[in-house]
Amino acid sequence: MIKRIIVLAATLAIVTPAWAGGGQQKPLEGTYPIVLAHGLLGWGEESTGLTSIINYWGGMDEYLRSEGVDVYAPAQPPGSSNALRGEVLNEKIRYWMAANGYSKVHTLGHSQGPLGLRYAVSNLGLSSKVASVTSLNGVNKGTGLADGLAPLIANGTVSGLLETFIDLLYAVNDSDAQAVIDSLSTPGMAIFNANTPNAPGVRYYSYGSVINGVNLIQHPVGSLLYHFTGDQSAAVHGYANDGFVPLSSMKWGEWKGGPSTPWYSTGVDHLQCANTLYMGQSWFDVEGYFLKMAKNMKAGQ
Repeated sequence: MIKRIIVLAATLAIVTPAWAGGGQQKPLEGTYPIVLAHGLLGWGEESTGLTSIINYWGGMDEYLRSEGVDVYAPAQPPGSSNALRGEVLNEKIRYWMAANGYSKVHTLGHSQGPLGLRYAVSNLGLSSKVASVTSLNGVNKGTGLADGLAPLIANGTVSGLLETFIDLLYAVNDSDAQAVIDSLSTPGMAIFNANTPNAPGVRYYSYGSVINGVNLIQHPVGSLLYHFTGDQSAAVHGYANDGFVPLSSMKWGEWKGGPSTPWYSTGVDHLQCANTLYMGQSWFDVEGYFLKMAKNMKAGQ
């Protein structure tokens, strides 16, 4: 009897820590570090200016860290070309990897973010260090929004005012409105894609979402340009869009679809998909969506 009690006590001593959660593995442990690349007018960890007081990713970088993976969200020049953003990303990613002893990373870009990543991977030799490029509502084939704004931006006075506003808001002095239009327009992206083929050995994934019309309560920003973007995109890309980017343009590499939404949702717009300014978390499970994307990265490494 005493022997049985001793065996039982020893068994409980072994398994109790596991019950208490001490032995549980976080879902993203073992995943290559993840680099997050923000969009056109976004900001990152090193940003200055007014925007730097708010987390661009709405806390999703911290959430991924809490699930067991290292995350870096570098700043890129706001209001600049795909090539310039790619050059900055290439330099910062290499430095961060060397400083931390990483040999491989996954990358995820929102909006214009995937374009800078793709440029760095395909044209600057970063492919040997990148396991995957994930595009989130990326402008991979251009957007009618940029096409429609092109004549306005061609006006030097208008572009000058826009650049001044960007420079003041982000505490920079090198924004280039014309470079943005050239980078995100349908003709501009056709040239970009021809010169930026997918790199062998790198996995490419894409996710995207749309909104189902104007709804200023659920989509206070996306609704403002929904019809303009749709009208300007319809002939080439189709009407469906997230307020900024047509759905067909979001698809690059292996298309993975979009987030699950509750019954009352009228879709997920361009800012909500990345929880930018915390705009998505009230309308769908943003944490679950980011975890899903990160798990997909891990599964393919």
